[in-house]
Amino acid sequence: MTINRVILIGRLVRDPELRTTSGGKSVTDFSIAVRKRIKPQDGSPDADFFRVTAWGQTAEFVSNYLNKGRLVVVEGRLQSRKYTTSDGQNREVVEIVADNVDALDRPREDGDSGSAMAAVASGPAPALEDDPFAEE
Repeated sequence: MTINRVILIGRLVRDPELRTTSGGKSVTDFSIAVRKRIKPQDGSPDADFFRVTAWGQTAEFVSNYLNKGRLVVVEGRLQSRKYTTSDGQNREVVEIVADNVDALDRPREDGDSGSAMAAVASGPAPALEDDPFAEE
């Protein structure tokens, strides 16, 4: 039996852009910043950044309703792929292929999405009821 399941809560780093494949499928790529539980003492960033790909209705939802700085939960699976850059360098990326993406906050009324890193660095995310990761 194998399990490949990921659930992350973080903030969108930039506005997602919807594309359509030549076969007519909707797809969007976006990144989320996920705060580290313990702030690094060496000055490194206090968030990890993850690349996410969403397809179909999930991609359309993300593109239509979410923007930079929004707090989201991403559920999906990890995928690893290799490619060669235009200058011949071999690269490997690990990304999340999202099955479901939901907003955990409301859009700002002033229309200012702000900086995703500023949002991550400004303080802890609002506590969720029954948060399994909350410190006791």
